[in-house]
Parts: sequence; structure tokens; C-alpha cells
Amino acid sequence: MDELELLKSKWQEGNQELPKLSYNDIYKMRHNKSASIVKWIFIISVCELVFWIVLGFLSPESNKELLVQIGLQNTLTILYAINYAIIAVFLILFYLNYKNIKTTDTVKTLMHSIIKTRKTVSYFVIYNVVSFVLSLLYVNLYFFSKKSELFGILIKDKDAYKGVSIETFTSVFFITQFIIGILLIGFILLFYRIVYGILLRKLKHNYGELEKIEM
Repeated sequence: MDELELLKSKWQEGNQELPKLSYNDIYKMRHNKSASIVKWIFIISVCELVFWIVLGFLSPESNKELLVQIGLQNTLTILYAINYAIIAVFLILFYLNYKNIKTTDTVKTLMHSIIKTRKTVSYFVIYNVVSFVLSLLYVNLYFFSKKSELFGILIKDKDAYKGVSIETFTSVFFITQFIIGILLIGFILLFYRIVYGILLRKLKHNYGELEKIEM
């Protein structure tokens, strides 16, 4: 519960010793709360970007070698570069949203900044989920088109798989890929729903409170 909500609850209890809040006092509380939320959106998005970059560097060498041998490394490098460039644009927008809210001096401007921030976050989440799904589809469709080569690369020097047919390998490999893909998408959606969802709900609440004091 933030400071303003705590004061409201005390008022409802009939506490006469509480200070009276002016229009400007309430506005400043909501302004500071909104700026703090948008700052956290920016911080979390930066941490998310760093996490994915570090995860890429920590990828096993065997995975990198597979991509090189199958002919997918260069294409994915280009796609990753484009993806990081787009995410960088979102980070700039998040930072600008924070700066705009921090320097806002009217209720209407603050309300407009809140709406703009919520839209930016929504687009960011949609982009990340859609790009992740499309990337998974592209990689697996590419693997399927090269299944004979993929089969030869993965069973090379592995005596335990010498007797496995390409049909069995294809079924097991792509079913496993599908299950892992679904789990990863579910995890990402859950993460966004919990983290960004909470922050967006707080911004929405602030917007509602600002509407009340603007009336």
C-alpha cells in the first residue's frame, strides 16, 4: 500500500490527527509513484536484455557448432542483431517515458505520459513473445528441411545412436523441440504477466486516481 492509500484508509477510520492533503500534495504523490514505476520498467527491461545476451554467450559450444555445420549461424546472427536493435529502441522509449514523467508538471500531461508508457510496454511484450515464437518456428522448419543433414551431424561419433532410423530420430527430436518450445513460451508469458502486469496495473491505478483529482 503506498503513502496516499495509507492516508485514505486512516481517513476512513476517522483519524482526526492526520494532515490535510492539498491538490498539489496528492498530485506530487501520484507523480512520484508513476515515475518510480516507469523507472522500474526501464531497469527490468535492461536486465532482461542483459540476461538474454549473457545466455547467448553461455550457450554450449556443441550448439554453436551445430548451427555452423547446418548453415544457420550467419542467418541467426543477423536476426539476433536486428532483434537487439529493436529492443534497444524500446529501451530508449522506456527511458524517454521515464524522463517525460519525471519532468511533467500538469495532471493532464502526466495522464498522457502514463497512457503512452502502458502502450509502449504492451507493444514491447507483444513484440518479444511474437518474435520468440517466430524464431522457434523458423529454426525448427529449417531443421526439418535439413533433417537428413541434422540426423547425420547429431549421430556422428555416437555409437549409441547408430541403429536409430531417421524417422525415429525426426519424431523424437521435433516432439522434444515442440515440448521445450511450449514450456519456454509459457515461462515467458508468465514472467511478463507477473512482472510487467503488476507494474502496468499500478500505473492504471495511478491513472484512475489522477482522473479523480482532475475532475
